Amino acid sequence: MINTLTSLLQAAGISLSDQQKQQLVAYVGLLDKWNKAYNLTSVRDPQQMLVRHILDSIVVAPHLQGSRFIDVGTGPGLPGIPLAIVMPDAHFTLLDSLGKRVRFLRQVSA
Repeated sequence: MINTLTSLLQAAGISLSDQQKQQLVAYVGLLDKWNKAYNLTSVRDPQQMLVRHILDSIVVAPHLQGSRFIDVGTGPGLPGIPLAIVMPDAHFTLLDSLGKRVRFLRQVSA
């Protein structure tokens, strides 16, 4: 999956460290695992998650100004988690009202 992510990032002109790529792939792995039990997203295929969740989330990073952000109604952490990975010096607060999503977010951030 790292190779697919690397290709997608290159096509979008986005440069990330190997560690950031690994973190994004690990996040997709957790999302895929939890999605089977908790229905966190309608996207079921991890390869499609790379495009529809990861890439769609991080393409806005160069346009964000500031260092503190809140992701209201984050669901399974989108776009907050991918943005936090690619913007490690920024502070992200993720907010959701559904317990299963909050439990997932706690697992991701642990």
